[in-house]
Amino acid sequence: MADPRPRVEYLAGFCYPLGGLPAGKPRVLCHGAEIFLSTGRELVYVYDREGRLLIAVYKFPGQVWHLELLALHKVLYVLCAQSGIYCLSLDQTTRSVSRDKEDGGDDQDSDDGQVGEPPVPVIHVDPESCVLPDASLHAFTVLDDALITLALGPTQWKMQLFERPSPGEDPKARGQIGEVDLSTCTPPAESQGASAAPCFLPVLCCASPPGSRTPLGHSWSSEGVMLEGALFGLLFGADAALLESPVVLCGLPDGQLCCVIIKTLVTSMSALGDPKALVKILHHLEEPVIFIGALRTEPLAEDVEDIHCDCLVALGHHGRTLAIKASWDEAGHLVPELREYSLPGPVLCAACDRSSHVYHSTSTGLCVVDLAQEGSPLDPTESDGAPGSLPPLLYPDNLGICSLVTLCVSSSVPEGGAELLALSAKGRLMICRLDPHDEAPQPSRVTSAKAGQKIKQLLSGIGTVSERVSSLKKAVDQRDKALTCLNEVMNVSCALLSSREGPRPISCTISTTWSRLQLQDVLVATCLLENSSGFSLDRGWALCIQVLRSSQALDLDSAGSAVTYTIPVDQLGPGGRREVTLPLGPGEDGALDLPMTVSCALFYSLREVVGRALSPRDPFKDPPSAECTPIVLPEQDGVCLPLSEHTVDMLQGLRFPSLGVPYTQALGPARDPIHTFLGTGRVPGSQPAGPESLRAKYLPPSVATIKVSAELLRAALGDSHAGVSLGCATLQWLLAENAATDIVKAQALSSVQGVAPDGTDVHLIIREVAVTDLCPAGPVQAVEIQVESSSLANLCRAHHAIVGRLQRLVVEQAARGSSPPDLRLQYLHQMQANHEMLLREVQTLRDRLCTEDEASSCATAQRLLQVYRRLRSPSLLLL
Repeated sequence: MADPRPRVEYLAGFCYPLGGLPAGKPRVLCHGAEIFLSTGRELVYVYDREGRLLIAVYKFPGQVWHLELLALHKVLYVLCAQSGIYCLSLDQTTRSVSRDKEDGGDDQDSDDGQVGEPPVPVIHVDPESCVLPDASLHAFTVLDDALITLALGPTQWKMQLFERPSPGEDPKARGQIGEVDLSTCTPPAESQGASAAPCFLPVLCCASPPGSRTPLGHSWSSEGVMLEGALFGLLFGADAALLESPVVLCGLPDGQLCCVIIKTLVTSMSALGDPKALVKILHHLEEPVIFIGALRTEPLAEDVEDIHCDCLVALGHHGRTLAIKASWDEAGHLVPELREYSLPGPVLCAACDRSSHVYHSTSTGLCVVDLAQEGSPLDPTESDGAPGSLPPLLYPDNLGICSLVTLCVSSSVPEGGAELLALSAKGRLMICRLDPHDEAPQPSRVTSAKAGQKIKQLLSGIGTVSERVSSLKKAVDQRDKALTCLNEVMNVSCALLSSREGPRPISCTISTTWSRLQLQDVLVATCLLENSSGFSLDRGWALCIQVLRSSQALDLDSAGSAVTYTIPVDQLGPGGRREVTLPLGPGEDGALDLPMTVSCALFYSLREVVGRALSPRDPFKDPPSAECTPIVLPEQDGVCLPLSEHTVDMLQGLRFPSLGVPYTQALGPARDPIHTFLGTGRVPGSQPAGPESLRAKYLPPSVATIKVSAELLRAALGDSHAGVSLGCATLQWLLAENAATDIVKAQALSSVQGVAPDGTDVHLIIREVAVTDLCPAGPVQAVEIQVESSSLANLCRAHHAIVGRLQRLVVEQAARGSSPPDLRLQYLHQMQANHEMLLREVQTLRDRLCTEDEASSCATAQRLLQVYRRLRSPSLLLL
């Protein structure tokens, strides 16, 4: 072809996703005036070429991967992803055409044929139309009464042959009549997922010898070719030629090109033998196979009517092309001639016409190559000019039509010309006519019609380039924006990570207080996010607050439950503040589990910003993969920067109604109104008869004491509590994070009675005492912190909170280099021995309780309680 000029005619436009239609999935087929089109999504369109209107739209349950047309039987087969193969009768489409024409169904856009919303009702395909349900199917082809499928197993590809019913019968496949495994290599990772769409689909093509008949008839699908006898015998062997059996050519995503003889596959289920012998590997392209076809490279004699192809062609994704033809060697023997070419890539789609031309679409445009070479066909008398052989090099001609994702050669073409049906990445259905008579324009006279046609061609080329430039510009803008956001994230991350000691540029302060919500007292945490840095927290940042509740605070082996709240920050500039309030409890059971930990962190979602920048790519290069984003992004899909962590314990959860702090009732589930009414009628001065009240009335409160060195407390508290006694200062320090701390400071208290979240009393008493016999220099001044409560659980929670504060105080003072005074080691050893003795007695009493009767166990239990009281009030001093 001497650089013919294409004439492009746009028929209609169809919806396409952001970034354009991907290559590999869309399909276009033509039957008379009807065009069957799929964009790789759930819809299949039927378009009337003569009437320029859309006549039917079919919706399938999943993405449509392949179409096959049986024109003789007027049947369209559709492969639906994760579902199976469906069968549609073209008679229904014909009736739809008649109905739409009678209704005047030309209400679509008349300018460019853009189909934004289908102008005809969408027909949902009946599940009964599924003739072969199988979620593992990736490709198929139809050979008259046989249905050939290719399924992806866990470790290999499997070809299966099913019997197709005759016209008028139930369209469902009757049964499997053959099966063989093709490849034992592990399929690509993205193809193994049940929900992930593969990047490349396998390609199937049926080939037959001249005059052959299929096992059950002689009809072919839209993918069938007929080869010359010499080429057929050289490629597939004498068995296939003698049997006159059709052969299925298969191109796999790993580059393997193999074939299976249909008649041997039919008899394989009843005959014994090696199944691998049924598969013959012809070649390996080492890249995904995009197209398999056949063409005629030699001129035909004048009295020959049937066109038999004499060259088999296979194209890979990156441009590697294989051509196989029958030729003569130096000895005059018929041998297969195999040549590999390198064409511009990546190849998006390809097609062959009746002559010797191969059309393939790339990112730069639609290219055409000619495989014909001058010389007499199959003539062994010629010299080494290789008559009838393939050309040593191919010279592709760029026709200047970009962004084509699928091609189909029309059967109604002029002599020596070609007509292609194509679909662009922007969803435009077009006809490309290649007329060799238009190669030499007449420069003598340029009529207005020719000038207008030339202008249209130029505008068409400009529009195609403009579409690609617009798509690339949008992708560049999104990536620039993503890089700007990532730069801000890096700045914020460096500012926070480099200031772990001292004031942080972005901080989150957590405080707790009691509030009344829905007729119930609720402990509320307030998180104040302050931005003291010079950076702005824009869209994509979120404040994550995790509340870790301990189901049993004193059980070290119990597993806690965590709840995470995510609050979008959304434009927090330098100096800005954002306050978030969260309820901490009680829960649905009315209990408030203390202690609990509240953690704050900043989180930036990489998937929201970077994922959008990675998805819009050049649709004319590598097809987008559904698995590309998780490969690029880290596992956590974002950047997490911890800000602060705060522990809410019993000392913060106490309330003090005796000090005038508002207090309504104990925590618990909402009380029944009838019980509340009856409670108001109780005799004044009477006491409630609940188990908690009885325990508080008849049992002495549990007590725990801790002694701390007065010198240690004075050094830790410093001048912040000057003017008050050490006992008052210690109480103020313990309740510094409680909402009642201001009242405790104002009244200069050294003891206070509070109420726990469940309503029981907790009494804190601070005394200044002297500890003798510990230091040789004399008595050591100390502060005794005593906790009393009728609830042993609340006593333990309060004791745990006090010990935690003292541990942090000791660590801080040890870091400053302070040292304890001289001590009497014998006295310390004696106290340690006394505690060990009490622990052994506890174990003995607990073992005795398991074996004694009820009468004897009372005395044992009394003794066990006494030992526990001595353990809760040790003689040790914290220095």
